[in-house]
Amino acid sequence: MLKTTDEIPPEGLQLEVCPSRMVMEMLADKWKLLVFHSLRQKSVLRNGELMRMINGISQKMLTQTLRSLERDGLISRYDYQEVPPRVEYRLTELGKSLCEPIHLISTWGMDNMKCVLEARETFDTRESVHSD
Repeated sequence: MLKTTDEIPPEGLQLEVCPSRMVMEMLADKWKLLVFHSLRQKSVLRNGELMRMINGISQKMLTQTLRSLERDGLISRYDYQEVPPRVEYRLTELGKSLCEPIHLISTWGMDNMKCVLEARETFDTRESVHSD
């Protein structure tokens, strides 16, 4: 059973029951964030549209990701029960409430990725010198 924030001791994120930790674990998957970002850009998308928008995702992974996001209440799935099948996905109100925090992460990435890449290059160069 989840504890309320008042009941979570100062250890916070280290505890499995910390809501912040649970959200980070829930979203710490590149495919979830890419699906979420796609649905943020266009309010309603079908499976094929998502496949075209998210370069490199397999159909199996897309299906698993969509089901997980639906289970978490972040997206809704509407099946029109037609032949050929027509299913649409959209962000729920709960999902929409995550748009701003995810946008901030995306903006941080655009603003700071050059520094991250430079740091990686410095580290890798240093490590290759030490391993010789």
